[in-house]
Amino acid sequence: MKWRLLRTGHNSGAWNMAVDEAIMMHVAKDLVPPTFRLYGWVPPALSLGRLQSFERDVDSDRCRNLGIDVVRRPTGGRAVLHDHEVTYSLIISEKDPVLPPNLHDSFYLATEGIVKGLAILGIEAEIQGSQWAGGLSKAHQRESQRSRKIDQSAQSGACFDSPSWYEVVSGTKKLVGSAQARLKGVFLQHGSILIKLDAEKVCQVLQYDSPDAREQSSIHLLKHATSIEAILGRSISFQEIEEAVIVGMREHLAPIELAEDQLLPEELSMATDLISRKYSTDAWTKRR
Repeated sequence: MKWRLLRTGHNSGAWNMAVDEAIMMHVAKDLVPPTFRLYGWVPPALSLGRLQSFERDVDSDRCRNLGIDVVRRPTGGRAVLHDHEVTYSLIISEKDPVLPPNLHDSFYLATEGIVKGLAILGIEAEIQGSQWAGGLSKAHQRESQRSRKIDQSAQSGACFDSPSWYEVVSGTKKLVGSAQARLKGVFLQHGSILIKLDAEKVCQVLQYDSPDAREQSSIHLLKHATSIEAILGRSISFQEIEEAVIVGMREHLAPIELAEDQLLPEELSMATDLISRKYSTDAWTKRR
């Protein structure tokens, strides 16, 4: 069995979300195999969860002044600032026997290869709440629960401000934020593997009641999230992380072959249409 590997480089937020949806539509019609895609964002973009409030959570003036796009994802969750990161998506038909029916097993299918890739880079990470690798230690679970209670008032619209169950963590800090959707008979999981974390910048583009609330949220974010460079203590390229994740996914998926390929012209054409009528429009981005 062969799955498709796509490396589409750095593109705009609208293009990235439109491409994920175009792939979903082609997987739904059995025109392409299950697809694992790695990509980046230029310019940086703030992506909102499918049901997240634009008016409540986004400081659109600051986004505009900082040259940051705003786009809405087809998946749920809270806002993610896509800047220094490697983003992944896994798209597979719900009819495919490889796809488990429940949340935690499907999360494992999509994410364990990333954990293996991080290990290649020298990073010890695990799936929080995972039953496969033993999960977090009891002490880490207690600390995570205690932190959520103590810092609940500081939480914002940002995805990375606290680890939740079924996230990839290093120690007690979130390293990979992920979201799922099952739409039109297709499973999509995508997420952000942080290369760098600029907590101040993340909090600049979100709405707060006061400057003090913004500052507290930045402190809270640094307490609960981390990045590859922070863990390794050195600079690392997008390409180095991308290669490690590919090796990890191939090891995880074996004997399924992850074969490098390209988007079909039909997928690109559909993505172009989705950009113009959906992902670049206020009607979609500001719909809530």
